[in-house]
Order: sequence, then structure tokens, then C-alpha cells
Amino acid sequence: MSKTTDVGALVLVLLLTEAPAGSSSHVYAADEEQAELTLDAMRGFIDRAQLGAQLRVTSSSVTNTANGATVTVETSDGASAFGKRPWLQVVDELAVWPNTSNARTLWSAIVSAVPKVPGGRLIVITTAGSPTGIGAKVWAEAEVSTHWRTSKSPGPAPWWNADDIDATRTALSASEWRRLILCEFAEGDDALTSPEDVEAAIRSGSAVLAKRTGIEYVAALDVGTRRDLTALVVGHAEQREAGRVVVIDRVMSWRPKDGQGGRVDLGDVEAATLRICKEYGAKLRFDRMQAEQLTSNIAREGIRTEEYVFSSAGANRLARSIWGSLRDRALELPDDDELRREFLAVRLIETGPGTVKLQNPPGSHDDIVVAVGMVVTDLTQRPALRHGSITMPGSTTALGSTPAALSIERQRAASHIPLGVMALRTGFDAEGLRRIAAERSRECRS
Repeated sequence: MSKTTDVGALVLVLLLTEAPAGSSSHVYAADEEQAELTLDAMRGFIDRAQLGAQLRVTSSSVTNTANGATVTVETSDGASAFGKRPWLQVVDELAVWPNTSNARTLWSAIVSAVPKVPGGRLIVITTAGSPTGIGAKVWAEAEVSTHWRTSKSPGPAPWWNADDIDATRTALSASEWRRLILCEFAEGDDALTSPEDVEAAIRSGSAVLAKRTGIEYVAALDVGTRRDLTALVVGHAEQREAGRVVVIDRVMSWRPKDGQGGRVDLGDVEAATLRICKEYGAKLRFDRMQAEQLTSNIAREGIRTEEYVFSSAGANRLARSIWGSLRDRALELPDDDELRREFLAVRLIETGPGTVKLQNPPGSHDDIVVAVGMVVTDLTQRPALRHGSITMPGSTTALGSTPAALSIERQRAASHIPLGVMALRTGFDAEGLRRIAAERSRECRS
């Protein structure tokens, strides 16, 4: 609700009317980029109010030209914050500061500097965050302290209409809605989905869809550790009237056997993965930390493999991709009991400001969900394919209208490469495409 802009205006007024000559004031945030948002708001006011003669602006500061009082955007380094004598300090988004030693040190340096200058002031603006974070602790103390003035403005913002509210609520998880809109400190632990969303995604009929010609498939393997499931899924994307949908064609899972030390037989997994990838012509996504040797063996058999990197960003991308596809009814799943159990049990756990990952509660599994997530992430990160044509000198040949075009279509189907992608990858001109078509035509006849 315009916190940063309003405080930017307030800081400018104080700088022009009350800040002592030569005084220093500072803006802090979780990082320097976030802190610069306050400076950007101040620049906007200075330009619109034509205050350039009274206030000098640099890349990191604003100075009152009459008395030298300055406001500076600072780094988020805790150690370098000590020793300053600020007249005014602004702390932005304290509740989303990471709960690290550096952040706690920086906050200590800021608070301890307030009494150094007579009349020293500290302004903290923030959305709500985790109830165990720095911001929650400071807010709880400020609410009961005579040294603080507190103000809380829960949303939605009064200028939002019903469509704004619905769109924002849909885009946020339950805990994000509570924190960012309702201004409630809430733990970022939410169910990945609801029973209604899961049932809406389940298709009736066969749990296994046969391979279709001209479709590009992606498989994903999540190898479980000791006493955990191992899951293999294969899927594809298709355009429907309501939009693009990721279809999971097949799901396979293996449970550890007691006679194998609580582990899955990786030989069985490797053989099944190789067979399924060849059957569907699918490339394989995998987590290298769990299945490097297994996938190396599969790659030697001619299967395309691509590692999925489970960094913080990768885990966040996977979790949000699958959460969004369920929410938007853009995922079709087979009717499988183990799949149902996993999707209803898995949680979204916050690992940092705006960053989440999947986590399964004790006694449950998330291997099928993770494998589905790798397929969803892969297919939703590429543009939707459209039907195309081949342009040759003097004419445009629609797909399938001539023997040459037919042989190119056969080549595309045999290699599972969409026509438009094939042209980009080969880089041949029209004569080159004719030559390829003639060669492939001879191969098809033979």
C-alpha cells in the first residue's frame, strides 16, 4: 500500500525542513537493490516537484544543498554498519530479511546507533513475514513499547476491485496471501494442492496413454534414497480449447524391498527407464545427485538425458510450476492411488523470501510429484508449437500436399522433432530441404 513511496516523500520533507546541517541519514534493506527503491521514489518526487535546486541527487544519495544534510543508500553488510552516527535511519522490508548472522548483526548496528545523535529517528516499513523472523520479533516488541509508534494496514488495498482481489488471491499461496495482503505473520507451510484440484486433474479411463505420432515426449526419473520410492513419469504438452495442458501419459513407481536393505533394485529401474524412453522417444530429465551412474548408462544407449539442477532456484521453479499448473487446471494426471496420496500430502515450504520448495511430511513420499514437476517445468518453459509450412521458390507447400512434403513429415515423425524446430536446427535452405526429403523418401521406400 505505497509504503516505500510514502516514506520516500516523508524523508524528503524531513531532509528539507528538520535534518541538522551536515547530518547523515541512511536507508537499509535486505540488499542494496531493495534499498534503492526508496531512493527511486525520492527521485520521482524531486523531478515532479522541481526540487533539483534544493536537493542534489547522485547514484546512491540525496543531499540538501543548503545545509549538506544527506540521505544515503547503504549496503546490507552488518560489519560495516557500525560506527555511524545517523540522524535518521529507514529500514525497508525487515520481515523478509533472511534470518542470518549478517542480518542480525546489521539490525543490531542500526538499533544501537539510534541514541548516538540527539533526536535520532528510526523508521521501519515492512510487509508481514515468518513468525520466527527478525521482523516478527521487532513488531511484537514495538507493539507494547512506549518507544515506538506502530501502524498496521491490512489489505486488500481499498482501491482494488473484485477482479484485482480474485486475481491476486489466485496467484498467491495461502500463507503468502496472509502475509502480503492481510498483513499477518504466518509460516510459509502450505499444502501443494487441494483435493478438488487433484480430482480435477485426474483423467478417467486408461492410466497409460499410448505413444502418438508427432508428439514430443519428456520423461523424468526421481530415484529414492533408502526406504523411499523411485518414480518414473512420461508426459507431453498439448493445446486445448481452454489453453495449454501438460498430460502425464504414464507413471511407474518402485518400492524398496526388505530383502535388499530397504533399497530399490536400480537394475530394474534402469531397464524400465530405458524401455519407456525408447518406446515414447522421450528425453530423460533427472537429478544427478541421485542417478548419475544410472543415467550415464542410459545415455550410452542413445537416450537424450538432461540434468535438472535442484538448486534453490531450480527447486523453487519446480514447486511453483506444478502448483500453478494444478491451480490453472493445466495438468492432466492418470488415475493412480499412490499419485493421489503424494499430491495431497506434499507441502510447499518457504526457504527464503519468495522462494519455496516441495517437502513431504514424515512417513509420506514426494517422488512421483517431483518427477511430474520436472516434466511440467520442462514443457512449460518452452513456447507452444504451431503448425507450419515450407516456403520454396515460387510457392508455399502446405504440409502433406506433395511427396516431398510427405517425406519431410515422415522424417519429423521418425525423429520426434516438430517441423518448425527441424528447419531451425538444420539451417538448410530450400534446396537442402529437398535433398533431405529425397534421401528420407528413399529410406522410407526401402
